[in-house]
Amino acid sequence: MMRFDLHMHTSRHSHDSEMDPIAMLQRAQEVGLDGIVITEHEYWWPDEELQELRSMAPGLIVLAGIEVTAREGDVLCYGVREAKKLRKGMLWEDLCDEIHQQGGVAVAAHPFRWGQPFADIMQNEAIHLDGMEMMSKNMDPDLRQQAAEYAREHPEYAQLGNSDSHHESTMGCCHTLFDVQIRNIADLVQAIKDRKCRPVVGTPRG
Repeated sequence: MMRFDLHMHTSRHSHDSEMDPIAMLQRAQEVGLDGIVITEHEYWWPDEELQELRSMAPGLIVLAGIEVTAREGDVLCYGVREAKKLRKGMLWEDLCDEIHQQGGVAVAAHPFRWGQPFADIMQNEAIHLDGMEMMSKNMDPDLRQQAAEYAREHPEYAQLGNSDSHHESTMGCCHTLFDVQIRNIADLVQAIKDRKCRPVVGTPRG
């Protein structure tokens, strides 16, 4: 069993975040996470910067993803090779196709938020998501209930829990429990494809 927070933003590369990367690492270890995935808005962390963070927290798995502000709503992207091809304002259909061509997975971030007609979008468009967030600090009880109802009708999607943290105080408030070992981004992508995960409310160490 491994516990990951797969959605967060730092002050280094997201304009709306107050979370210093070093504080992020410290808090992730304090709350008992096994790994984190940094998902800045429209930005992919370079390998050299990730290695810098990993050297500061050798017991923590530190990976990168990206949150794309797409036409129909935000999408979390994991396992892509050319992040520059994932452009702000893309249609979900085109974005998901590009992610899959690069060998990655696409996860709907905070579905139904801000009145997003998530179910209608999924029904009426040729969209191939791999998963959806079931809970985060930005999803109130009503949004979580809507996501849960949709997921019951569509068990083909992986279900993730994330913090969507912009400050270290909320790290891990929701997270994802994986049934398999996650050592790198390839392991993460495969685990999401295989739906070897489930969302959890609360930090691992309470």
